[in-house]
Amino acid sequence: MATRTSHQDSSTSSKRHFHWTKKIGTENDDVPTFNKSSSNTTNEEDKKENARNHAALLTPKKKLPAVAVARLRSVLAAFGKNRSSLPHGLGPRVVGTLFGYRRGHVHFAFQRDPNSPPAFLIELATPISGLVREMASGLVRIALECDKEKEDQEKKAVRLLEEPMWRTYCNGKKCGFATRRECGPKEWKVLKAVEPISMGAGVLPGIATEPGTDGEIMYMRAKFERIVGSRDSEAFYMMNPDSNGAPELSVYLLRV
Repeated sequence: MATRTSHQDSSTSSKRHFHWTKKIGTENDDVPTFNKSSSNTTNEEDKKENARNHAALLTPKKKLPAVAVARLRSVLAAFGKNRSSLPHGLGPRVVGTLFGYRRGHVHFAFQRDPNSPPAFLIELATPISGLVREMASGLVRIALECDKEKEDQEKKAVRLLEEPMWRTYCNGKKCGFATRRECGPKEWKVLKAVEPISMGAGVLPGIATEPGTDGEIMYMRAKFERIVGSRDSEAFYMMNPDSNGAPELSVYLLRV
């Protein structure tokens, strides 16, 4: 009796948590009784009717998979095309390099890995000597803002990292504008010189990339954690194991 009660309780509990569907034609009390001859005739007619209904139901459904596959292929083709046009995209961990001549402007580059071309390279109007003083005083937060133009259809296709012009703020103070740069031979020469360095700061002597310069380039290089808030906002936090998890340098990209 205990076994039967447990089975009944289990059955009752299962019916409460699941919606059971009764199969038509499997319960005796749901099927009308016919004599043998009428049953055979009815079964034959039912089979023919079911076959016609089954064929009619399948006819329009055969076209749907073809349309769905075609749309899926077009979406995948477009997605693959977009990815192929951006071979140097960034992931959640990037390499950031800040560099510039002693009396020159700050250049900032983000790379996917140390030997890949920069996916984001900008030149700030801020002198590198001024930024070094800011960093010596404590945490530095650099905010780069650009305008969002809703009416320009072509603007919607521009990725945040591809915006050409930025307003620059350093610790809340406006510092002019920043301009996106292509990685030319001069910039690539500096990045190749610091490629073996995973984290650190210093001076690169003897890398004169412009006439009339002494060739001394100040640099700071570290790994950054990249956080994507939306298509209009990204943040980069410097990962420094010696600062108890608190980044000394943060860079924010905003499209407002």
